This record gives sequence, C-alpha cells and structure tokens, in this order.
Amino acid sequence: MIRQFSALLFCAMALFAPRAPADVTPPDELVKTVTLETLEIVSKDQEIQAGNVERIIGLVEAKVLPHFSFDSMTALAMGLNWRKATPEQKAKLIEQFKTLLVRTYASAITSYRDEKFEFLPLRAKPTDTDVTVNVRVLKSGRQPIALDYDMEKTASGWKCYNVYVAGVSLVLNYRTEFANEVRKSGIDGLIEVLEKKNKKLEAEAK
Repeated sequence: MIRQFSALLFCAMALFAPRAPADVTPPDELVKTVTLETLEIVSKDQEIQAGNVERIIGLVEAKVLPHFSFDSMTALAMGLNWRKATPEQKAKLIEQFKTLLVRTYASAITSYRDEKFEFLPLRAKPTDTDVTVNVRVLKSGRQPIALDYDMEKTASGWKCYNVYVAGVSLVLNYRTEFANEVRKSGIDGLIEVLEKKNKKLEAEAK
C-alpha cells in the first residue's frame, strides 16, 4: 500500500512543468493539481493499466527528476553517515538512490483503481520555506490513508524531499538498512549494493 501511493506522487509531480521564479505555485496547489491530472491520465492510459513498467519509467525519468530534491532525500536516508561520504561518493549515492526509488515505485502505478483524494488546507505562513502538505486517500469500505508531503522551497520552485504514508516515512524507511550496510562494508559497499539492486530491478522489468 505504501509503495502504491508513493508511486502516484512521483508521477503526479512529474507532469507539472517548471514555472518562472516569479510565478511559483504554492505547494498545496502544486500537489493537488498534478495529482488530479496524473490520476486522470493513469486511468485512461491502457499501456500503464496493462503494466507497461518501461513506459512508466520513461515518463518518470523524463519529467519527475526536476521536481524532487534527491540530494535532500539521499542525505535524509543516510543520516549521520552522509557527513562521512566524499563528494564523489555522495554523487554516486544520489544517482543510485534516485534510480532505486524510480524503479521501485514506477511499477506500482498500475495498482490505482478508484481511490479519491481529499486535499487538506495548508497550515503554513507565506514566508515558510519548508512545509508539509496533507492529503487523505479515500476508498470505499476502508479507513482514510494519510499522505504527508514534506516540501522545501528552492530557487526553482517547491520540491518534495520526503513522503509519509500512514505516518511512515518512505525515505527514513531506508536509514536502518543503509546504516547496517555502511557498518558492514563501508559507503562503497552500500553503493555496490544499490547498484546490484537497480540492475536486478531493471532485469525484472524487462
């Protein structure tokens, strides 16, 4: 369930074109607009509905990357170990973590069927540069699922750096795994593990 709705977020953000700095879209409006637009496309795209993972990945790679702060996401997942990494290691970690997230969640988009979304009012001041956008996923016969999007304001607009589903952080969920791997085989060992995972996911998609 967590992967399903996080995937929807990725593709929703992917379809929102960047705007000029003078016309920055508020974070709650951004999430609402692109989510609804994306769900409409997903519901009508027969190839996505049929499970064409490569089609979905192509969409994400072409559109989503500028709208997420993968630097912040990777640093958050690494925790204190981020400070130990060299600039070269950080670049590799960001690239591999980005690839892992995209490939892991892209295949879950096809699970969307008839969920509805309730977008709650944004509790933030106009001057805030780090906010949380709250959404509730509604489906008949089930309790609402909380989606909380951590957003940071950058020079190129608002970007997402963390997602909570039912109180569980999708990014922090990796921290223990990463820390254990660094403890066992160092940062280079973690990079190698991520590379192997991504190759396996790529092979499975094909």
